[in-house]
Amino acid sequence: MPSAFSLYWLKQTAMSPATPSTVNLETLRGLVERVVYHTEETGYCILKVMPEGKREPVSLIGKAPRVVAGEQFEALGKWESTRDYGQQFKAETLKLTRPDSAAGIERYLGSGLIEGIGPAYAKRLLAKFGKRIFDVIENESVKLEDVEGIGRKRRLEIRESWMKQKSVHNIMLFLHQHGISSSRALRIYKTYGDEALSVLNSNPYRLAQDIHGVGFKTADDIAHQMGVAADAPERLRAGLLHVLETAAGRGHCCLPEMLVVQQAVELLRCSEAMILPEVGHLIAAAQMERHTLEAQNVLYLPQLRAAEQSIANAIRGLVAQPVEKLLGDDHSIQAAIAMAATQTGKQLAESQQRAVVAALQNRCLIITGGPGVGKTTILHTILTIMRSKEVKVILAAPTGRAAKRLNESTGLEAKTLHRLLECQGSGEWGRHRGRPLTGDLFVVDECSMIDTPLMAQFLSALPAGAQLLLVGDADQLPSVGPGMVLHDLIRSGKVPCVKLTEIFRQAASSRIITSAHEINRGQIPDLKVARDSDFFFIEATAPEEISRTVVDLMQRRLPARYGFDPLTDIQVLTPMNRHQLGTRALNEQLQAALNPPSELKYEIERFGANFRVGDKVIQTHNNYDKDVFNGDIGHIVSIDTDPLKVCVRFEGGRLVEYEPGELDELQLAYALTIHKSQGSEFPCVIIPLSTQHYILLERSLIYTAVTRARKLVVMVGDPGALRMAVGRQESRKRWTGLSTLISL
Repeated sequence: MPSAFSLYWLKQTAMSPATPSTVNLETLRGLVERVVYHTEETGYCILKVMPEGKREPVSLIGKAPRVVAGEQFEALGKWESTRDYGQQFKAETLKLTRPDSAAGIERYLGSGLIEGIGPAYAKRLLAKFGKRIFDVIENESVKLEDVEGIGRKRRLEIRESWMKQKSVHNIMLFLHQHGISSSRALRIYKTYGDEALSVLNSNPYRLAQDIHGVGFKTADDIAHQMGVAADAPERLRAGLLHVLETAAGRGHCCLPEMLVVQQAVELLRCSEAMILPEVGHLIAAAQMERHTLEAQNVLYLPQLRAAEQSIANAIRGLVAQPVEKLLGDDHSIQAAIAMAATQTGKQLAESQQRAVVAALQNRCLIITGGPGVGKTTILHTILTIMRSKEVKVILAAPTGRAAKRLNESTGLEAKTLHRLLECQGSGEWGRHRGRPLTGDLFVVDECSMIDTPLMAQFLSALPAGAQLLLVGDADQLPSVGPGMVLHDLIRSGKVPCVKLTEIFRQAASSRIITSAHEINRGQIPDLKVARDSDFFFIEATAPEEISRTVVDLMQRRLPARYGFDPLTDIQVLTPMNRHQLGTRALNEQLQAALNPPSELKYEIERFGANFRVGDKVIQTHNNYDKDVFNGDIGHIVSIDTDPLKVCVRFEGGRLVEYEPGELDELQLAYALTIHKSQGSEFPCVIIPLSTQHYILLERSLIYTAVTRARKLVVMVGDPGALRMAVGRQESRKRWTGLSTLISL
């Protein structure tokens, strides 16, 4: 008999409303005529199918782990009309089963799915055994040798291939019967292979731990479909781990134990008494760690605690090592600074000279400060001196755009940290403690963006005796991933740090610079209009008015006044993805205004977005095969239909081709989130601000957005939203233990 908690859970699930994605959908059944396109990586497929009751085949788009001509299909989805391809059926779910008609069986066997059988043998086998052919292959395969041309070797090849395909088929059928969509079923099968059924039956919550993109709620739904009780220990443990994983997604490395328990109780709808023993079980099983931080117990995911400990050990070791003196006394150092000034054409102020001296005298140094304080000039001087002494310098940054900026400002090669460390995906790295990097001085820019796991990996790969210079603005948004490494290194007080605050004369004339510093101090900048200013605030309250103004600025007013190209010079930065002023809605409006549809432009709809030739797009994942990285911005230069592919030209002239199933790596980029813009600079930035964004409005967010602009900032919105943002510092409140570990 199910427990009270099980009954409550089942009741709550039964009362849940239908999800919007299943409303107003229709079912289509029939036979797969031809596989036009299919990729095993994502399961994405384009099929020609013959629906029941139809005389002509139609196009169907969906996802399946494998699909074979001749299979019967059942799809839940909706019809869509496209200019280039006419009517298509877009399937939300797609179920495929073996055919039971003679024509379907012949097409299925002759598709090449089963090794040893082609179209000719398919015809012979069907003529000999009829619809019994599948049973004959599996249970009486010796009879296959009665067919002309099939001997023992081919017969064994056919049966072995059939049994493998049957295993895949049975697993997919089981997953579909338990309400698991094709795309999720594909990821499950690719992860576990033939063990998928065993894993699901023993503990479906493993999915949340093992498969990227499958979270606790998805695993919980699957577990419910499979009859797992709401108070089952595996469910309670999975819920606890989910709380910590969610916290990591929000930037925390750990959480107070009582907060974890409280959130797990709310998530699982159970009592605290049921949760507490499972905390102990997870700790005993090394799936969770308990430590003391700020006089209270905190809980960690083990990999994040290990990453913090690794960083702390590496930093303490660097700080303790004396630096090899390249220059003898103070006189030699001053002479080197003078030499560098001659070469760079930049005379250093006293505060900047102190930073250069510190870089020459410390094994590990942080240089931090806001815009206009001379970080680039200092870096130029340091690099000039070091290279004159034949020091091998390695430059890196967290993102491709930040690395490009570093390259442009120094004239030296700069790589992303992922490329420098030879990231191979799936947590594999080519550079590590056992195979360290080569170099003498490692300079890393935009360090505020580096999360805890990446910094741990980088420091583990530093060669013995290397010198480290970390450069960044600690007041910008912290990393998207867990931790706030730069802030914690500074807060520890154990790492030599030069904090630059003096705004130099040329920068002080820019209202972008002065406004950014005022925002960072918690002050509202001067919003009065000044004709020759580079910082403007246009007041608008209603979201509709704000979005109309943003579109008008980008399409008409700014190009007319300043000569900016809307596609290459102007970037809209908004706090969030959702709502009327989020990236999705703004991208649709800006695309319609700047790149409207026409008969001369090919267009393709994939993954909820319409892509046209001429569109501005951003790469959202690191793709090492294509040599494009998260944050790279480009433009669609062509869309070919036979075969279907999209060609994007990225900055620097690189041309990259995408097949249809790969387009989920691209998003429209007329508007970006402020988080996505970190490490980038644009000639002109437009920032919509509304109380609609109140959840995310805070000081570091606005400060980061303003400092992305080189020539012009235009804020459009509600002054009250700006006041709200400047008065809050939520992103700087993260649970981390790094500064404490460094201080031990």
